Amino acid sequence: MEGTNPVNKKLAAALSGGAVLVLALTGCGGDDSDEKLDAWAKEVCDGVQPQAAKIKAANTAIQKETSDNSTPQAVQQADSKAFQDMSDAYKAIGAAVTKAGAPDVENGEQKQQDAVKELNSISASYATLKKQVDGLNTKDQADFADGLKDIAAELDKLSKSGSDALSTLEEGEVGEAMSRQASCRTATASAGATKS
Repeated sequence: MEGTNPVNKKLAAALSGGAVLVLALTGCGGDDSDEKLDAWAKEVCDGVQPQAAKIKAANTAIQKETSDNSTPQAVQQADSKAFQDMSDAYKAIGAAVTKAGAPDVENGEQKQQDAVKELNSISASYATLKKQVDGLNTKDQADFADGLKDIAAELDKLSKSGSDALSTLEEGEVGEAMSRQASCRTATASAGATKS
């Protein structure tokens, strides 16, 4: 069984970057109220919350499978399902942002379009990773480990690129409005912050 564990750990580390994207959707900020913007933020946050939970569950499933001395088949199965779930979740977040329309701020429409484009691109990338992991050779341990290494590298890139448009979307007033929504605060908590 040697050879997969370090790679599995690398994969798990890269995957935890996925939660960063969800956190990027949940701003923190002041208390100035703007009803129109608050209504928009509530709609987006309510749409994000279940998807944030789905992404967190997918991350957890992969980390559990990759931290154990699991068989290549078990890792492949867990990763494949998780990547599908993540692809669906990011697509659904994109749909929630589309449905909410443009936020009532300067360049709101451009920010919304950029974020949706980015979310759909992330969704497509996870779908591609699912295909990649489905195609790995589970009968050859070394070959499988090499394949996982490539996937971990892709995930790393994905977690770095993903937050740009989202953080642009929620600069300033938008982030403040989102931080006032209970569902966005829940999404942040479900994406990883546990208070002791």
